[in-house]
Amino acid sequence: MLTFSRLEEASVSRPDLRSSLPCGPATSWRRQCGTALMLTVLASCSDSGTSLEPVDGLLDQLECSIPEREFADGGVGIGGIPSLENPEFVPHFDPAAAYLDNTTGFSDPRVVGIVVEGEAFAIPHNILWWHEIVNLDFPSGLQIAVTYCPLTGSALVFDRSTIGGAELGVSGLLIRNNLVMIDRDTNRSLWPQMMREARCGSRDGTELPMYASTSMTWSGWQELHPSTTVIGENTNAPRDYTRYPYGSYKENQDLLFPQSDIDDRRPMKEWVLGIPAVTGDGGIAFPFLSLQQVEPGPVTVVHSPSPRGDVVVFWDQRAEGAMAFIPEVEGSPLTFRADDDRIVDEETGSVWRLDGVATAGPHAGTGMAPVAEAFPAFWFAWAAFHPDTEVWEP
Repeated sequence: MLTFSRLEEASVSRPDLRSSLPCGPATSWRRQCGTALMLTVLASCSDSGTSLEPVDGLLDQLECSIPEREFADGGVGIGGIPSLENPEFVPHFDPAAAYLDNTTGFSDPRVVGIVVEGEAFAIPHNILWWHEIVNLDFPSGLQIAVTYCPLTGSALVFDRSTIGGAELGVSGLLIRNNLVMIDRDTNRSLWPQMMREARCGSRDGTELPMYASTSMTWSGWQELHPSTTVIGENTNAPRDYTRYPYGSYKENQDLLFPQSDIDDRRPMKEWVLGIPAVTGDGGIAFPFLSLQQVEPGPVTVVHSPSPRGDVVVFWDQRAEGAMAFIPEVEGSPLTFRADDDRIVDEETGSVWRLDGVATAGPHAGTGMAPVAEAFPAFWFAWAAFHPDTEVWEP
């Protein structure tokens, strides 16, 4: 189960596992360091004495509904990037959360945020750069996996109940540069993250339901949820969580593994909020750059049809985050507009914030239902997995 640390009980020590990288922060890994070297650096931080299982032959043991040629060997072995299981959450002011204030190259790191039974939890990208999957079991019985692929910028949270609560780990395989997960029970099925279902093994075709989440800056999340807790740095597989291990990958135009048919409608590594189609390879993408250009103020409101029905998308430039909702409360439709730095509904004049909760007016304290299937990703990745996608434009 989840554990929580009181401030006075928190350890402030940080194991120094900093690797000496042969490339500077402005160097493209693929150009000068090489894919294998970067992934070897990540794998070299595995716990001492752990024998990593190679992925060689794994696909030969499984029946897959997608061709084997779609897979690439990431070079780290099964579990070479170690997932976390129920790490300790601490208050945001705890010394064990100070790594977020000292992150190299990021003045305000991003977090994946979730709310469970009214409590807010932050899972920082700093943690997910090194672990990619965090399995969480809550006292209520909810079992989820928070997943992030640094190569595709995709953050998805899955409900593990449909697979009996089986923990998910990093397989060491990739599809179109995207994380392929593996379950840790006897089935050994493979789950490409952005496909949101198993595509190899006995669970082939089983969908993983998504749990509503958001991705935004750490300061933006704290503003929404001042009492949030966050994963502390004292994990069971500690890393230097102040350091981004992928060099200039987020800023350059390189991919670590070859990928054909790059969709050039948007910048490759622009973040988009994508809503996938119910079936097929369609969907709609809301580019962050377009959202921030709609209004002169810091917030944007977009009403749009989507594969999941009519939605409203809120964008907050201060938090660098976007969320999609069903625009209604108790069956009554709502229409929203941006009013300087506020989001207001036309019907009652209530004021709403980025996470779809009203803070003032007749609807104060009420929240809209989020579109759980919406998630952020780099544009090149979203388009690769949803080639029939629409692109929202102002």
